[in-house]
Amino acid sequence: MKTSQLALAAAFAVLAVTTAQAQQSSGRSRAEVEAEAVAAAHAPNQNVTRGSRGADPFVSSADPEAMYKQAVDTAHAPNQNVTRGSRGPDPFTSKRDPAQVYQEAMATAAAPDQNVTSGSRVNSKVVSTMQNPVLQSAQGK
Repeated sequence: MKTSQLALAAAFAVLAVTTAQAQQSSGRSRAEVEAEAVAAAHAPNQNVTRGSRGADPFVSSADPEAMYKQAVDTAHAPNQNVTRGSRGPDPFTSKRDPAQVYQEAMATAAAPDQNVTSGSRVNSKVVSTMQNPVLQSAQGK
């Protein structure tokens, strides 16, 4: 029995020596490692995942002067916060001849029976026999 206890004690001694050498090989002493472990154990929020207590503090990587200049330029830009059409319609530029558009509008306005649909007279078709005065004057010119 004494032999087995002696062998067990020798094994523990070898284990202790190798453990001490393993800690020594990292370049830190046992006291430094223990102090680091105690500090980590007493650290606030050590078991809290990142972001679970709110956003991390913001650290800007941009130049503050450049950002200020960009903000001032944007603030002085015309129509910076205006969506298209919120200040009235966009300017209209026609691609057609204004005189031709005017002639077509006048002919449509002067057309006889212009507000009568085919179903408005007892389901009969409307066939106008009246001549359009605007078209007659345009043909006569």
